[in-house]
Amino acid sequence: MSGPAQCFGPRGVRRGAVLTLVFAGVLATAAATGSLPRGSAKSEEFASRSVASTVDRDEVVDAAARAVADGKSGKEAAEEVVSRSGDRWGAVYDERQYEEFEQALDGSYTGVGLSAKRSADGQVEVARVQPGSPADRAGIEPGDLLRSIDGHRVDRRPVAEVVALLRGDRTEAAEGSTVVLGIGRGTGLRTETLRRARLTTEAVTVRRIGTPRSASSGPSSDPSPRSSSGSSSGAVLIGVDSFTRGSGAKVREAVRAAPSDAGVLLDLRGNSGGLVTEAVTAASAFLDGGLVATYDVHGEQRALYAQPGGDTDRPLVVLVDGGTMSAAELLTGALQDRGRAVTVGSRTFGKGSVQMPSKLPGGSVAELTVGHYRTPAGRGVDGRGITPDLTVGSGAEQRAETVLSGLGGGS
Repeated sequence: MSGPAQCFGPRGVRRGAVLTLVFAGVLATAAATGSLPRGSAKSEEFASRSVASTVDRDEVVDAAARAVADGKSGKEAAEEVVSRSGDRWGAVYDERQYEEFEQALDGSYTGVGLSAKRSADGQVEVARVQPGSPADRAGIEPGDLLRSIDGHRVDRRPVAEVVALLRGDRTEAAEGSTVVLGIGRGTGLRTETLRRARLTTEAVTVRRIGTPRSASSGPSSDPSPRSSSGSSSGAVLIGVDSFTRGSGAKVREAVRAAPSDAGVLLDLRGNSGGLVTEAVTAASAFLDGGLVATYDVHGEQRALYAQPGGDTDRPLVVLVDGGTMSAAELLTGALQDRGRAVTVGSRTFGKGSVQMPSKLPGGSVAELTVGHYRTPAGRGVDGRGITPDLTVGSGAEQRAETVLSGLGGGS
């Protein structure tokens, strides 16, 4: 399912010291539902997003402290300050919500096990269903339309709002709570009552695509990308749903395990981001060191670098769409600017602001925008997204395979 909001490394919030930056997703915990957009269609609102405003951290902390001293909610007081600031990526979470956030970074989330995308006609469509999940057991299938959640019509709502309803954010719904979905299939409409469960995601998947360049009368029984004769078994598709802990190393392992003459199709569609350190590790699989991105924190410039020793020769195509966000955009921009990959699909979401988590009086945590990151060529991503080298609507994966084949990478 889609990944959690983005951050650097372990936070240690409950141990007091806040040590990390955050590249937040649509909602800081939204991606844990597995319901961020995964499709080529994008709503018009994405094109007009402006650079996020920032809010003064001390003002938020002071507001929370005064509220707690007066016997009121520090979280609500902090939320009011963030709301007034115009920081569209800033958010405040109570301890339970932040615990969910931390668990999501490990690939665990509370939800029903479906991911959604915006259909071509603007409706909310089920993109994938996690095997064994409540949605799977209820018989929900990819292609079904999500008409309503708990009686609220969602046909034309932003996907972020759909995410919040699925999670039950406003009611602080927990594992075991129920959610009622209105599901459309063909001309029929049915209602399914699902019970939210604690689920785990497989952030990285690997599969062979295309046809082996050596003669073959049928599929090989060898599950590895290379047949027993040593010939290439076509290209390899590496799908990354989110950059949870360990996902970067899995990408690197998949690249190393692929045949030397097989190209890689890196599928980042619907990837809402995750741990930026993991995205940098993934970049290191294809780069021999060098710059991945720069970012600023209160005006101070900093940089992220790939590790040396990556595979710089293998043909590489990166597949993106309007659900490719934040850390996934950081990776896409690095591979595109460094001339390492051909990017195919539709313009990415455009989330390039930097958040800093802060512990507040009363136990809540605020994540506030402090700056923005740029690609190696100095391009800003926030509010703009990344335009792929080849813009494709429907049939993007097939076009990407064709491009990869043209680069000599099989498929």
